[in-house]
Amino acid sequence: MPLRFYFNLKASIMTNRNRWLGVYSLLILLVIAYIDRVNMAVLIVDHDFLAAFGLVGDRAGQGSLMSIFLLGYGAAAILLTPLYETYLGYRRGLFVSMVVWALLTAVSPISGSLFALLVVRAFLGASEGPLFSLKTMYVGDHFAGPERGKPNAVSSMGVSVGLAVGFPLISVLMHNYGWHASFHILALINLVVGLPLVHLFIKKPAAQSPQAQQSKPAKPSLRAVFRGALTTPHLGYVLLIEIFTLAYLWGSSSWLPAYLVSDKGFSIREMGWISSLPFIVAIAANFLGGVLIDVFNAKRTPLIFTLGGLATAASVFALIGSTGTTSTLTFLMLASVFWGIQGAAIPTLIQRFSPAQSVGSAYGIINGIGNMVAAFMPMAMGSLMKIHVSSGFYLLIISQVCVAICGIVLTVRLSSRREQLLRPQPSAAASEFQNTATRGTQ
Repeated sequence: MPLRFYFNLKASIMTNRNRWLGVYSLLILLVIAYIDRVNMAVLIVDHDFLAAFGLVGDRAGQGSLMSIFLLGYGAAAILLTPLYETYLGYRRGLFVSMVVWALLTAVSPISGSLFALLVVRAFLGASEGPLFSLKTMYVGDHFAGPERGKPNAVSSMGVSVGLAVGFPLISVLMHNYGWHASFHILALINLVVGLPLVHLFIKKPAAQSPQAQQSKPAKPSLRAVFRGALTTPHLGYVLLIEIFTLAYLWGSSSWLPAYLVSDKGFSIREMGWISSLPFIVAIAANFLGGVLIDVFNAKRTPLIFTLGGLATAASVFALIGSTGTTSTLTFLMLASVFWGIQGAAIPTLIQRFSPAQSVGSAYGIINGIGNMVAAFMPMAMGSLMKIHVSSGFYLLIISQVCVAICGIVLTVRLSSRREQLLRPQPSAAASEFQNTATRGTQ
């Protein structure tokens, strides 16, 4: 009996370790992805890059470089995710996406014209489109409902880490090696770091017992997967939250470097590390949000959006009026903290509401539409910044107030419903981990 307890305990520890290695790998993949997205935000303050594509003084055109990326990203998240979920799964889907993503990054600096660059940017966005859905599928497959907040938060920390690392890294590459080099080095990182991580650690759960395999339902059709995603309860409210949350992300990250240089008077060298500070503090805030999700009552989860949205809006308002270096940095970091707390809540809500076989596609729908709508935020902010550099940042305040309102409405709707929240059955990996640990105590 002691020997059996030892082996069962060891198996349960190995199962838990392996699924968390996949979470950490997804975190690194998101870091690489968001360094890639920061690349364009930093390059629009480089005169040589702007001159090469005829964008000097064209704020709206500069914003379109991010907007066209997001349009491709959103379309792919909607259209490709159900195909990946049905035919490829998250492991092979990540392989395909990352290879195409690396190739398009490498050819970007030799595209030759603005039109060609925009076409490449659209396809680059499409190659990255399924990434968040594949991440959500992995977490849903390896963790049971009550424990998904922390893995969602840890993997989503890649957004903040990528932005924190990306701004200074791209600034250094741009100034030391020129703007061309930033594209080539990012493509190399994708191939050398990203693909090995997928190969080694992003795997399906361990095989279940023959009895469990026999009782497992047949693989759903593409139509059934997509229908399940479209009929996810409260999908519309979660979609609105996603739109406004992404509008804030893409608006702030696209224009923060230019805002710091043009409105706040920082040098380009200072801009690199100052732009990274808000996202460094957001790393801890994102994890805190994941912990709160697992602790709080499930029906009160949307309150995170209400509290975080109002606090973020107030911080940005104070940032616009700030004049000194200390106050500017303080309000920048506070805005990022309150925005970061919200990070893990959206995928967690989708995992709670959506049928188990449609989690990835449901998240693909909201992430895809959210990015396609939010794609216009950089252009809208760029247009307003022609009036005054800080004018565009008022749109960030509006976006977070809208997030807060949606959080209130969704909380009221969930609290008024008598039936339980729709919760998918525990994942295969989570069930096996729990069963193994239970057997070890018998």
